[in-house]
Amino acid sequence: MEIILKLSHSIIITSIILLNGCSSIGRGMVEAVLDKTEAEDTRICQIRGEPFQGLAPQVKDSTGTAKVLMVHGVGNHIPGYSTQLMEKLSNEMKLKYIGKVTKNIALTDPLDNTKELGNLRISHLTNKDKSHELLFYELTWSEITAAQKEMLSYDNSGEYSFRRTAVNDILKKFSNDTSPDPMIYLGESREDILISFAQSFCWLISAQWGDLPATSNQACIPNEKSVNNMKSDHYALISHSLGSRITIDGLQRIAALFGNTTGKIRGMDRPEELVQTFQQKKIPIYMLSNQLPMLQLGRKLPAVTGQWDAYCHKEGENYNSRILSQTSIIAFSDPNDILSYAIPYGFIDRYLDSRLCVDITNININVAKIIKAFGVDMANPLEAHIGYDTDDRIIALLANGVGNKNTSAIVNERCQSLVTTD
Repeated sequence: MEIILKLSHSIIITSIILLNGCSSIGRGMVEAVLDKTEAEDTRICQIRGEPFQGLAPQVKDSTGTAKVLMVHGVGNHIPGYSTQLMEKLSNEMKLKYIGKVTKNIALTDPLDNTKELGNLRISHLTNKDKSHELLFYELTWSEITAAQKEMLSYDNSGEYSFRRTAVNDILKKFSNDTSPDPMIYLGESREDILISFAQSFCWLISAQWGDLPATSNQACIPNEKSVNNMKSDHYALISHSLGSRITIDGLQRIAALFGNTTGKIRGMDRPEELVQTFQQKKIPIYMLSNQLPMLQLGRKLPAVTGQWDAYCHKEGENYNSRILSQTSIIAFSDPNDILSYAIPYGFIDRYLDSRLCVDITNININVAKIIKAFGVDMANPLEAHIGYDTDDRIIALLANGVGNKNTSAIVNERCQSLVTTD
């Protein structure tokens, strides 16, 4: 009974912190009941996989522009949601200047411009002499699912909410905001969300800062300038939770379209030179609170799987039919985040399109602090799910990678790294 009592107290404390979602409020409540608080930060940071360079080398390369696309996960998001992450990254890479204008593009479908497919927000960051440059693209696709989620709005009304306890009411409203998105994504809206991603990616490759409209609701169609930009520019993707699935599905959709040799892509001529240029690119994807394994359940496999050697080795029989030279997935997951997963061995061959030439690095990292309450270890599960953009170790890994001469001191000192071999 004693241990049950301790656990029940811990669950109550955790719920309070979870519901407030604010460490400053939760901290005072926790401190009142803590048996012991560790003075030293002993949170784990374990890296297993391939070394990676991070964003900084791309930013410093003056021969091309570094471009990053951010894709959010479940829950309602509004443009500007990734500002904290962007600013911490820019500070880490010493990009102290930002353009006065933030550009916003209303996304639509090239084949149906009546569709409203979210917002693409673009910020321009540089150092003082503008020798280092980053374009930060932020995709907000919540608009696509918002109307369908309104079906549950009655459950948030006073007619129902007053019947619940305060704690359960907040939990239910949080669930009503986040739980429907994966279900909606598996339905008819999936195609619109993937078109939203594809349009964001098109804008990513098609224009430099000066060519991007300040505001627009026009569709993006790749052109000759896209090819020229792609030859010199550097690309990276950052995603969170469901955004990881959207990002991979978006790239696999591009793989399927580019792999179509009939000469037409959604009724348009297949851009042969663009396809060939895309084949030379290496694109890292930084997945925060990765959910690929869970969101693979019940899904059809891509058209091409289990053929990594044939598509990704230069001597492979299908090497000239690959889509990308390399797609590096760096998957971050907190073991105390009940909604994130590492990517297991064999997942690439079985579940991901071989033409993307994927390699995996898993980063097992405690985002939420582990504390002792009534003698029981516990961590805030909400912080473990959404706290990635405030963790200095993660910012350092995104900016400077691991296993290279520029790796940040905080990573060298507080992370353990194992390089995988054949």
